[in-house]
Amino acid sequence: MIAVTGATGNLGKLAIDALLKQGVKPQDIVAVIRNKNKAQDLVSKGITVREADYGNSQALEKALQGADKLLLISGSEVGQRVSQHTNIVNAAQKAGVQFIAYTSILRANESKMELAKEHFATEKMIENSGITHAFLRNSWYIENYTEQFGNTLKSGVIGGAARDGKISAATRADYAEAAAKVILGDTSKDAIYELGGAAFTLTELAAVTSKVSGKNIEYKDMPAAEFSKLLTGFGLPSAFAEILADSDVGIARGDLFTDRDDLKKLLGRNPTSLEEAVKKAVQQYA
Repeated sequence: MIAVTGATGNLGKLAIDALLKQGVKPQDIVAVIRNKNKAQDLVSKGITVREADYGNSQALEKALQGADKLLLISGSEVGQRVSQHTNIVNAAQKAGVQFIAYTSILRANESKMELAKEHFATEKMIENSGITHAFLRNSWYIENYTEQFGNTLKSGVIGGAARDGKISAATRADYAEAAAKVILGDTSKDAIYELGGAAFTLTELAAVTSKVSGKNIEYKDMPAAEFSKLLTGFGLPSAFAEILADSDVGIARGDLFTDRDDLKKLLGRNPTSLEEAVKKAVQQYA
């Protein structure tokens, strides 16, 4: 049985869909969620839904009973991830889980990005648990940009502090499919995957968006502090805005670039291209 945490989130839903497409029976999937009211679509598919808060160790252990594999999708609460992930891994140990696939970040062991710190700490904790594991070190989601197209297409500007840094981004669906392939593959030994698609700069993203939309879109580079201020002006909490600005500084350093083809190998095909993803997004905002 395969357990998936964060199963009602964007990546979690796609991972479950990928497992189903690859032949896993609904009754062999356990969706671990915080709020059952948000899981009606999973229930309708015949998937077992178990409610457990990441802070409740007993509930987590109960939720993972019977599962031999766990897809641990990293929590979304920056600053609380390590404690939450520790609770999940401890529960997995007690429940007898034999394999954990964890969604980490690209080169978590050497990245200087603030976001990478909790991911690397989680990796070390999983290593110390003794459970066989795979680290799915994902680069950025293309959706980190395309989901902002409502504003981008109106303003004609993509803002950032990434300079000409290359981003090996891929779609959530591709990362989810890769995660399913890992869970269903050889889980007898530890593995690390550096995952990303064809790299692009934000200037190139603007050019592709211009081509696809027929509108003039430009990339405006700015200092990290100015970018953080811009994000807070859009309503983001200041702490989160600072993390995003720091991530752009990391992009400029090359922290989200990889020339490895791990994602392509897992998928058995080329990852979805930037232009394909942009076309799909532009159609939604047309």
